[in-house]
Amino acid sequence: MSVEGYELRRIGQHGVVIVPAEVDATNSGEVRRALLAAASQDLPILIIDMSGTTFCDSTGVQAIVAAYRQAAANGTGLRLVATAALPILTVIGVDQLIPIYPDLEAALAARP
Repeated sequence: MSVEGYELRRIGQHGVVIVPAEVDATNSGEVRRALLAAASQDLPILIIDMSGTTFCDSTGVQAIVAAYRQAAANGTGLRLVATAALPILTVIGVDQLIPIYPDLEAALAARP
């Protein structure tokens, strides 16, 4: 599945969406649509891979929270992979909603 250049990759039963290096007001609408579309799929686990994301503003955080709500409504577990964007996600409290992992391998290996 692809939404505006964002591909939903399947790894086993997991879905993975890679977020761009910067998420801000200029592209957060596209990111939001891609994440919502991915969260609407019939997946047990969706992983938002932000390992290459170096900047994420509040509009990007809002897109992630919207994806969380959509995934929860569908019974899909949501996981984040974040390194450089980790400080903003933890300050805002996203880590209280969504488990955050240091790399994709850890997110894939985590138990539900």
